[in-house]
Amino acid sequence: MENRTSYMKNHSFLKGALAGALVVLLAGGVVSCGILKSEEGRKMDLLNSLIDQYYIGDVDEAELSEGVYKGYIEGLGDPYSVYYDEEETEQMNESLSGEFGGVGALMSQDRDSGVITVLQVYDGSPAQEAGMRDGDTLYKVEGEEVIGEDLSDVVSKVKGEKGTQVTLTVLRADTGEEEELTITRDTIQAQTVSHEMKEDNVGYIRIAEFDAVTYDQYKEALEDLESQGMEKLIVDLRSNPGGNLDTVCDILDLMLPEGLIVYTEDKNGEREEYTSDEEHQFDKPLVVMMNGYSASASEIFAGAIQDYGLGQIVGTQSYGKGVVQSIFDLQDGTSVKLTIAEYFTPNGRSIDGEGITPDVEVEYQYDENDPEADNQLDRAMEVLAQQ
Repeated sequence: MENRTSYMKNHSFLKGALAGALVVLLAGGVVSCGILKSEEGRKMDLLNSLIDQYYIGDVDEAELSEGVYKGYIEGLGDPYSVYYDEEETEQMNESLSGEFGGVGALMSQDRDSGVITVLQVYDGSPAQEAGMRDGDTLYKVEGEEVIGEDLSDVVSKVKGEKGTQVTLTVLRADTGEEEELTITRDTIQAQTVSHEMKEDNVGYIRIAEFDAVTYDQYKEALEDLESQGMEKLIVDLRSNPGGNLDTVCDILDLMLPEGLIVYTEDKNGEREEYTSDEEHQFDKPLVVMMNGYSASASEIFAGAIQDYGLGQIVGTQSYGKGVVQSIFDLQDGTSVKLTIAEYFTPNGRSIDGEGITPDVEVEYQYDENDPEADNQLDRAMEVLAQQ
């Protein structure tokens, strides 16, 4: 099961985990910054003494230690640099890989009622095999009612090791009848890409985020649309918060001519370039859709397409996250994410704090008479019709 409480998912753009970071952090970072210097050590002793003498609540020493690490990284004042405890590290790694142990159902929770609804049951998933259907309401997990519980907590109960079982009780969308399903968990691959052929042979691909599994899913979608006679393409990156740098570069390698995709510069001015080869190039009319929640890797995608003049950007100004984070393994199950570089589009544009400006600007307008209407997508279709 995957937790999607909203169309926007708050994931930072990651370059990837780096090995050997413990030595770097301990030898060159934490100690030199002073957390272990004598003055700070005395202050920590004083704080502990005050807690022992006066604090009336229960004290969890492990939680206190974790709080120190979290606060230390928060002191950088960088919203993208974060300390992760063991549980958070495991969740983050799972999210970046795009694979997890679960039942294979995408769910959402109503903010007011707390009702959890099955948005999508993945094809071939354990949930589908057990009889779960789109639109079902998740009523109980292992016999305990979950309506009103935080969705993240419910997801944690449903997820689990491959081969183990979980019993879920659902209320059928069509009849409201209660049905109990016993599901054997498996390794589930997140569905980060969806696609369909629209009218006039316009292919449509939506990328929800750039995870490790996204490249294969995108390539498969592109090839499927090509086999159906696609003449034009829309790539929808609206509310895509980013993801893995290598993944978006691999996908752009399927689209761009030989040349620069993106480059980064670190604190010392060292430059690292990511390039595409001449093997693949998309040569059909193309539109990329973006909005204010399209960030990071999404902006790399749109920026490269825009710089090469391969397509038009339709929508609204993107988020403007033009910095790179790396994950450092602290060798004890915890990790730290630090901002290590700034990235630039092929033409040298820095978009941090600025974003990508669309070629065709159009704000989304919700139609209460037709909730499925999408005026931005309609405009993208119009742009392609003119090409």
